[in-house]
Amino acid sequence: MHKKTQEDSFYDKVYAVARQIPHGRVTSYGAIANFLGTAGTSRMVGYAMGNCPGLMPPVPAHRVVNRIGLLTGKHHFGSPTMMQQLLENEGVEIEDDKVKNFKKLLWDPAIELNYDDYK
Repeated sequence: MHKKTQEDSFYDKVYAVARQIPHGRVTSYGAIANFLGTAGTSRMVGYAMGNCPGLMPPVPAHRVVNRIGLLTGKHHFGSPTMMQQLLENEGVEIEDDKVKNFKKLLWDPAIELNYDDYK
């Protein structure tokens, strides 16, 4: 039996937030970390995204990019173009591995969600 660790609990919170990202929008690793009150843990959010394939309900990890909109996690999607394809299927334009209109499409959990629901 797997004993729940502090890391598991953090990952669960990351997944809960990521599941709220709307279709056709993106957020950043840092935005999720800041929302959870763990600024400076962007890399841990990235690790969580890399460990979520197969989870139920699914986690839309393709909607999480770096702070300037780069698809830095694309190597976790089985093919070098899958992350881009998933985003483009939602109407997100990608150019040179970067989300076009990133600031316009950025979904900020600090604005959209109630922190008390994720403690």
